[in-house]
Amino acid sequence: MIDIEARVAEARRLFKEEGYNCCQAVVLAYSDLFGLDKVTAASAASGFGGGMGRMREVCGSVSGMVFLAGFISPAADPKVKAARTANYALVQEVAEEFRKINGSILCKELLGLVPMGSGTMTPKESPEPSDRTSEYYKKRPCEELVGISARIIGEKLHQMTNNL
Repeated sequence: MIDIEARVAEARRLFKEEGYNCCQAVVLAYSDLFGLDKVTAASAASGFGGGMGRMREVCGSVSGMVFLAGFISPAADPKVKAARTANYALVQEVAEEFRKINGSILCKELLGLVPMGSGTMTPKESPEPSDRTSEYYKKRPCEELVGISARIIGEKLHQMTNNL
């Protein structure tokens, strides 16, 4: 049995207190379930923060769910179309759930850098991560978004393990 609320709290803590990016926080909150050590999981998820390397594209917390979907519904053999279809279906489900709650899966829209649904390009940002100050946390919804993604993927895991 997965304690989803504990996993959500852990993802939020990893983001806010330890400074992991959005993707890392979601992945690390569940990595033990898939036999991933913390360093490997954090390394593999590292480039997805800031909407993929601070490009403000797909939200890092959504990327964390996509990352975990590969373990929940693996599609390791490219010749097994049914597995790929199941994986893609899971990815689409969790992304749509996130979008229903937040209005978008795009970092730039979630941060209010462009209007929702505008398709507007964001100016190129420095690859240097923002300093994690109290002001940073006040103006960013990221901790909440990390919690939402951790809950969505936790509920999906719970649902899938109960159906086995």
